Amino acid sequence: MFRVATRASVLRTGLLRNLSNFSSSSIQSAASSSFNKRINLLPWGLLAAGALSGFIYYHQYQTLGLKNKVECSALDQDIRIVKLTGEVTDSSPMRLRMEQFVKSLQREIVSELEAIDGKKFQIDTWERAEGGDGISCVLQEGNVFEKAGVLVSVVYGQLPTAAVLQMKSRNKDLDPADGPFPFFASGISIVLHPHNPMAPTVHLNYRYFEIGNEDGTPRIWWFGGGSDLTPSYLFDEDATHFHRTLKGVCDKHDLSYYPKFKKWCDEYFYLKHRQEARGIGGIFFDDLDDKSPEELFKFVKDCGRGFLPSYIPILKRRKDMPFTNEEKKWQQLRRGRYVEFNLVWDRGTKFGLHTPGSRIESILASLPLTATWRYNHSPSANSSEERLVEVLKTPKDWI
Repeated sequence: MFRVATRASVLRTGLLRNLSNFSSSSIQSAASSSFNKRINLLPWGLLAAGALSGFIYYHQYQTLGLKNKVECSALDQDIRIVKLTGEVTDSSPMRLRMEQFVKSLQREIVSELEAIDGKKFQIDTWERAEGGDGISCVLQEGNVFEKAGVLVSVVYGQLPTAAVLQMKSRNKDLDPADGPFPFFASGISIVLHPHNPMAPTVHLNYRYFEIGNEDGTPRIWWFGGGSDLTPSYLFDEDATHFHRTLKGVCDKHDLSYYPKFKKWCDEYFYLKHRQEARGIGGIFFDDLDDKSPEELFKFVKDCGRGFLPSYIPILKRRKDMPFTNEEKKWQQLRRGRYVEFNLVWDRGTKFGLHTPGSRIESILASLPLTATWRYNHSPSANSSEERLVEVLKTPKDWI
């Protein structure tokens, strides 16, 4: 057994080790270059970022006792050394492999989005005192995106009693009397809000969650996530392309996944008080443990890698289309609905806002930069706006 003061001290040691070969001038030069170079200067433990919509906080979990003044096993020490050196292999714990994957995916997606927009993301690293750290990449008032967030988070600690009770309601075999339970979660969240009302908003979230035993092995684990599209103006070919891409990913792993997860998405992203969906759907799943961890990890990786092919062709078709002032006003109204869902109905956002030590800036980064509410507004008869509302009230099959 050995004793550590805080995880931050371990990370600081790793930071000094990782930066020892860099001069201050070389660091400044690299920091002003590409996202990959900027991100690679950071120590392994600081590459995770904040939960965009709070889903990461909602699905938190800790594997190791990384609170102030805790004792750790030799296995825990080995895992920390692996994290600091970046030596993650196929035999490493799933928590480390998922963390490595979402960081890599974050770099890839940010690089692609910067190439399209022409402006750089603000890269914001942070630490959570209760356990965890991350990096939030946010672009505001860009050339293409009014607001874009690509965030990765790793959080851990002791699972609150309220969370244990909530998990019991989801048929998780946890007795609050046996707590506290160590938890860990890692994941990536993305929300992109383009300027052009013809270009749809898109959301993605993929995460891995564990509740641990005292020896660091998983007691309960699962994957969750999905991706969905929220247009202000509906183009059937865009909806078809988005859903077909997601179905192709799902079908590689299980033919039942797409119809099941598409239905789940339609039901989850639904504004009950408006009696309409937030958008035209996609896929959504939670508590996914119906196959081995290895099989589901491959599925989640394919889902994450399918994001750019599902969305970028749509964005490129729509980002430069002409639009009127009235069409821009309609986009602002639809963004108001987006805000309503995230603040009223989204489980992750609500959980994150009530979690001690949660990073509010990251949780609320999913919200658009601008939105509008008009009293008693309804679209004109037989208009494009009315057709969108009709589809939102009655979700349809796109393929």
